[in-house]
Amino acid sequence: MEWKDRIVATPDTLFGKPRIKDTRISVELLMDRLADGWSMDDIVVAYPHITRDDIQAALAFVAEIYREESFVAVGKAGHDQTAA
Repeated sequence: MEWKDRIVATPDTLFGKPRIKDTRISVELLMDRLADGWSMDDIVVAYPHITRDDIQAALAFVAEIYREESFVAVGKAGHDQTAA
């Protein structure tokens, strides 16, 4: 899946947040829905102008960002009490 064909970010739409091309559906919104337990089918029903491929592209985009960025959300992650 080549996410670059489906994910765009422009400063004048959604404050520059990455979104599905030709929509106002942000990658963030899709990740929130998935984190809330929605299935891809649930999302497609709720937002019929996007496809399962769009959702897969959003997931691929997020995965690539986490592979390439050199930050760790330490404050957001749980503390491992077992670490020595």
